[in-house]
Amino acid sequence: MTRRYGYALLSAVVALVVALSAAIYVGVATDDGTPRDTLTGSRPHHDTSAAPASTGTWVGTWSTSPAAAEPGTETGGMAGRSVRNVVHTSTGGTSARITLSNLYGQSPLTITHATIAVAAGDHTAAAAAQTMRQLTFGGDTTAVIPAGGQVVSDAVRVNVPHDTDVLVTTYSPTPSGPVTYHPHARQVSYVAQGDHTEDTAPASYTEQTPYWRYLTALDVLSNESDGTVVVLGDSITDGITSTEGANHRWTDVLSERLRTALEGGADLPRYSVVNEGISGNQVLAGGLGRPADNQSGLGRFGRDVLSRTNVKVVVIDLGVNDILRNPRLADPTKITEGLRTLVRQAHARGLKVIGATLMPFQGHRGYTAAREAVRQQVNAEIRAGRVYDAVVDFDKALRDPYNPRRLRADYDSGDHLHPSDNGYREMAEVFGLRQLKGAGQAEL
Repeated sequence: MTRRYGYALLSAVVALVVALSAAIYVGVATDDGTPRDTLTGSRPHHDTSAAPASTGTWVGTWSTSPAAAEPGTETGGMAGRSVRNVVHTSTGGTSARITLSNLYGQSPLTITHATIAVAAGDHTAAAAAQTMRQLTFGGDTTAVIPAGGQVVSDAVRVNVPHDTDVLVTTYSPTPSGPVTYHPHARQVSYVAQGDHTEDTAPASYTEQTPYWRYLTALDVLSNESDGTVVVLGDSITDGITSTEGANHRWTDVLSERLRTALEGGADLPRYSVVNEGISGNQVLAGGLGRPADNQSGLGRFGRDVLSRTNVKVVVIDLGVNDILRNPRLADPTKITEGLRTLVRQAHARGLKVIGATLMPFQGHRGYTAAREAVRQQVNAEIRAGRVYDAVVDFDKALRDPYNPRRLRADYDSGDHLHPSDNGYREMAEVFGLRQLKGAGQAEL
């Protein structure tokens, strides 16, 4: 009797476990990430499952380089405030994940609440309510990022279109010390007092900011792209003189060109494009501090380029600041050897590297004839094919045909160094899309 009772009890337990497992499986399998009516009324449905809803390839749709510690945040950080970063996608996807950085922090950064949503429109902190998702980190809604570290969120199911703004919002309740930021975003983001991470309405986001804080990457599970093009550069790639909020950086236009060509049936790789430009960046020298503000191209290449998601091609436009910011006359051989070092690192990963000639800057306050001679020497090496796998000749495309030491007037922002919106568009237009094909050379 006792044995029969034990068998019956065991059978009942097994049946219950099977039923619960089936219910859990069905719940996950049928959840496509769309909001559902719940007892919480207007609160969004949170889909924090790390399991993607569809097949595809993980690629970078947006990224930026951590550039420095934000002045004025040394003590309090962004404690008690919601930071709503606005970023623009280069490709679409059905799931998303983010990277948050505490590179310049001097103590752990605690994020207790983070969300992602598609913006309700341009130039707004408003979110499309049906896209609001809470983010988790290893299954937890709280992430503690050590000083100098970073964290990648779990994947969340959400439809992210290409060429659109996405809102990534974080809340930190406690002081964390210096905030890791990117100062020249050319994009307005927002800050709210208190935890308004899940707000879809913009009312609480009364503070505007020209910075990106903490956020350094947005990846998507994409059926549109098979890999990522990473562009390493300085203020010209950063788009420092492009129209704010218009996404007129040359990398934005390049992404648009590539997508349009693919939609027209061109035989080209399906790649997204992400921007790793830092204003003032040099190949060889970084700024002060540990870690260095505005870390050199050599110092940040592994983090900002090689570690990006599914990198296929690297584009480099660096070197002009090595000429302009050197208190003595720069050595062109050292600049080109530094660039070759980057190329060798990329080749070790099987990546192709496309490099740009350095554009003219006569009329800029740093111009001298001796510095112009250094620029010409660097460009001569690049054009000769002794630095990169392939070359895009920005110098030839944007220089004044009557005075090649100077930018053409309609391509000049006015400071005689950085392009205008027209100049940025021309940079993208002269970029040979077919150069994105193929792998890197074994040796240059």
